[in-house]
Amino acid sequence: MKSCTINAVAPTRVCDLGGWTDTWFAGHGTVLNIAVYPYVEVQLRMDEQTGTGDRIVISAENYNEVYAIDPKEIVYDKHPMIEAAIDLMKVPAECAFQINIYSDAPPGASMGTSAAVSVALVGALARYLEKQLTPHEVASLAHSIETDMLGMQCGIQDQLASAYGGICYMDMHEFPHASVSSLQIPNPVWWELEHRLAVVYIGTPHSSSEVHKKVISELGDDARDDPRLSRLREMAGEGKAALYGGDFERFGWCMNENTEAQRRLHPQLVCREFEEIISMAREFGALGCKVNGAGGDGGSLAILTNGEMAGKRKLLQALQDQGYTPLPVYLSRMGLRVWEG
Repeated sequence: MKSCTINAVAPTRVCDLGGWTDTWFAGHGTVLNIAVYPYVEVQLRMDEQTGTGDRIVISAENYNEVYAIDPKEIVYDKHPMIEAAIDLMKVPAECAFQINIYSDAPPGASMGTSAAVSVALVGALARYLEKQLTPHEVASLAHSIETDMLGMQCGIQDQLASAYGGICYMDMHEFPHASVSSLQIPNPVWWELEHRLAVVYIGTPHSSSEVHKKVISELGDDARDDPRLSRLREMAGEGKAALYGGDFERFGWCMNENTEAQRRLHPQLVCREFEEIISMAREFGALGCKVNGAGGDGGSLAILTNGEMAGKRKLLQALQDQGYTPLPVYLSRMGLRVWEG
């Protein structure tokens, strides 16, 4: 293999209206979500200095960990998702290079960060191995890492959002097959949405797979047409219509209704910290709050403020004073990007 440096970046996502209906137990569903920065970045480097002789050196920068694996005998032990991605892509046994992985998004922030890691890593390895993959193919491979290879509970929306970027409307007609459409909204609506949106991390990571197990147990054996899932599907369509119409009051209502539907799925999906943030946001006139991703006892929450920027800053300061962490987010028009440096 030639000496090279390959860069890949993939966005995370927030405000996933209709989330939970993109799962195997829902069977079919619709999800609207918003791809954002902070993104995940992967850099793959191979030269005389980084090669260590039939070894791949992994630097998980957020965890301050550097370790080597043997491509001939890959074990899923330190960071299984990273190791499984290398295994899935069938990296030749003679390869020797370094992979550095980093994100400004906190681990376990319920922003689809794990999926973005898989998407960016699959994209970088595909470029290195000279494989031509579409965004949908990358998302499908990334999803298979979590479900087929690691046996985790996982919907399909996070990988698709990261691969495609933008504001995505996903119609899953039968798990795991879905069509993906990017909302083409006017620039002023896009800019205003970015201006109003805030994301707050409660300071505790969550395990999406464990939260899924609780909901599966609550729904029982016949979940496909459960009215709670039907209500979540409706919110994706309502949110799409609201954004196309530039109706932020309506979009905020969709966020609130979606969070209420999450509460009905399982009472533990909206923990005490989320409830406190929602209460404070309402006091500052926020239009909507959406618990990101699966919810539970960790992660983050998206807030749609009312457009008064001074009030938004006061809200974020008040939340910070309570020990929560506002995360700077910017809407990402693009999904996975891969290039050689």
